[in-house]
Amino acid sequence: MDNWQSLQNKLIAAARANPLSDHVPYAFEKRVMALLAARARSATEPLGLWVRGLWQAAASCMVLALLLGAWAFFNPSAATKADDLSQNFESTLLASVDQSDQAQ
Repeated sequence: MDNWQSLQNKLIAAARANPLSDHVPYAFEKRVMALLAARARSATEPLGLWVRGLWQAAASCMVLALLLGAWAFFNPSAATKADDLSQNFESTLLASVDQSDQAQ
């Protein structure tokens, strides 16, 4: 508790030692007020909220798709796998046709 009090006293003393400056960047107030007005306008506009949310979702989905694509491409277990899904699927579908041909 004592450290916080001494830190607060040092910070207040440092703030009082620096003189106040009247220098403000050109049109600072107008930029701040325009930013506040734009945020208030976009907060009350429901379409703006949807658009912002959808863009953020699209960006995160793109990153996720790229990561999963890279993982699938560079996955070493997929390259050593001998089973081909298309061949297994075709043989499964044609198994009933082959059985009906042998029955005749």
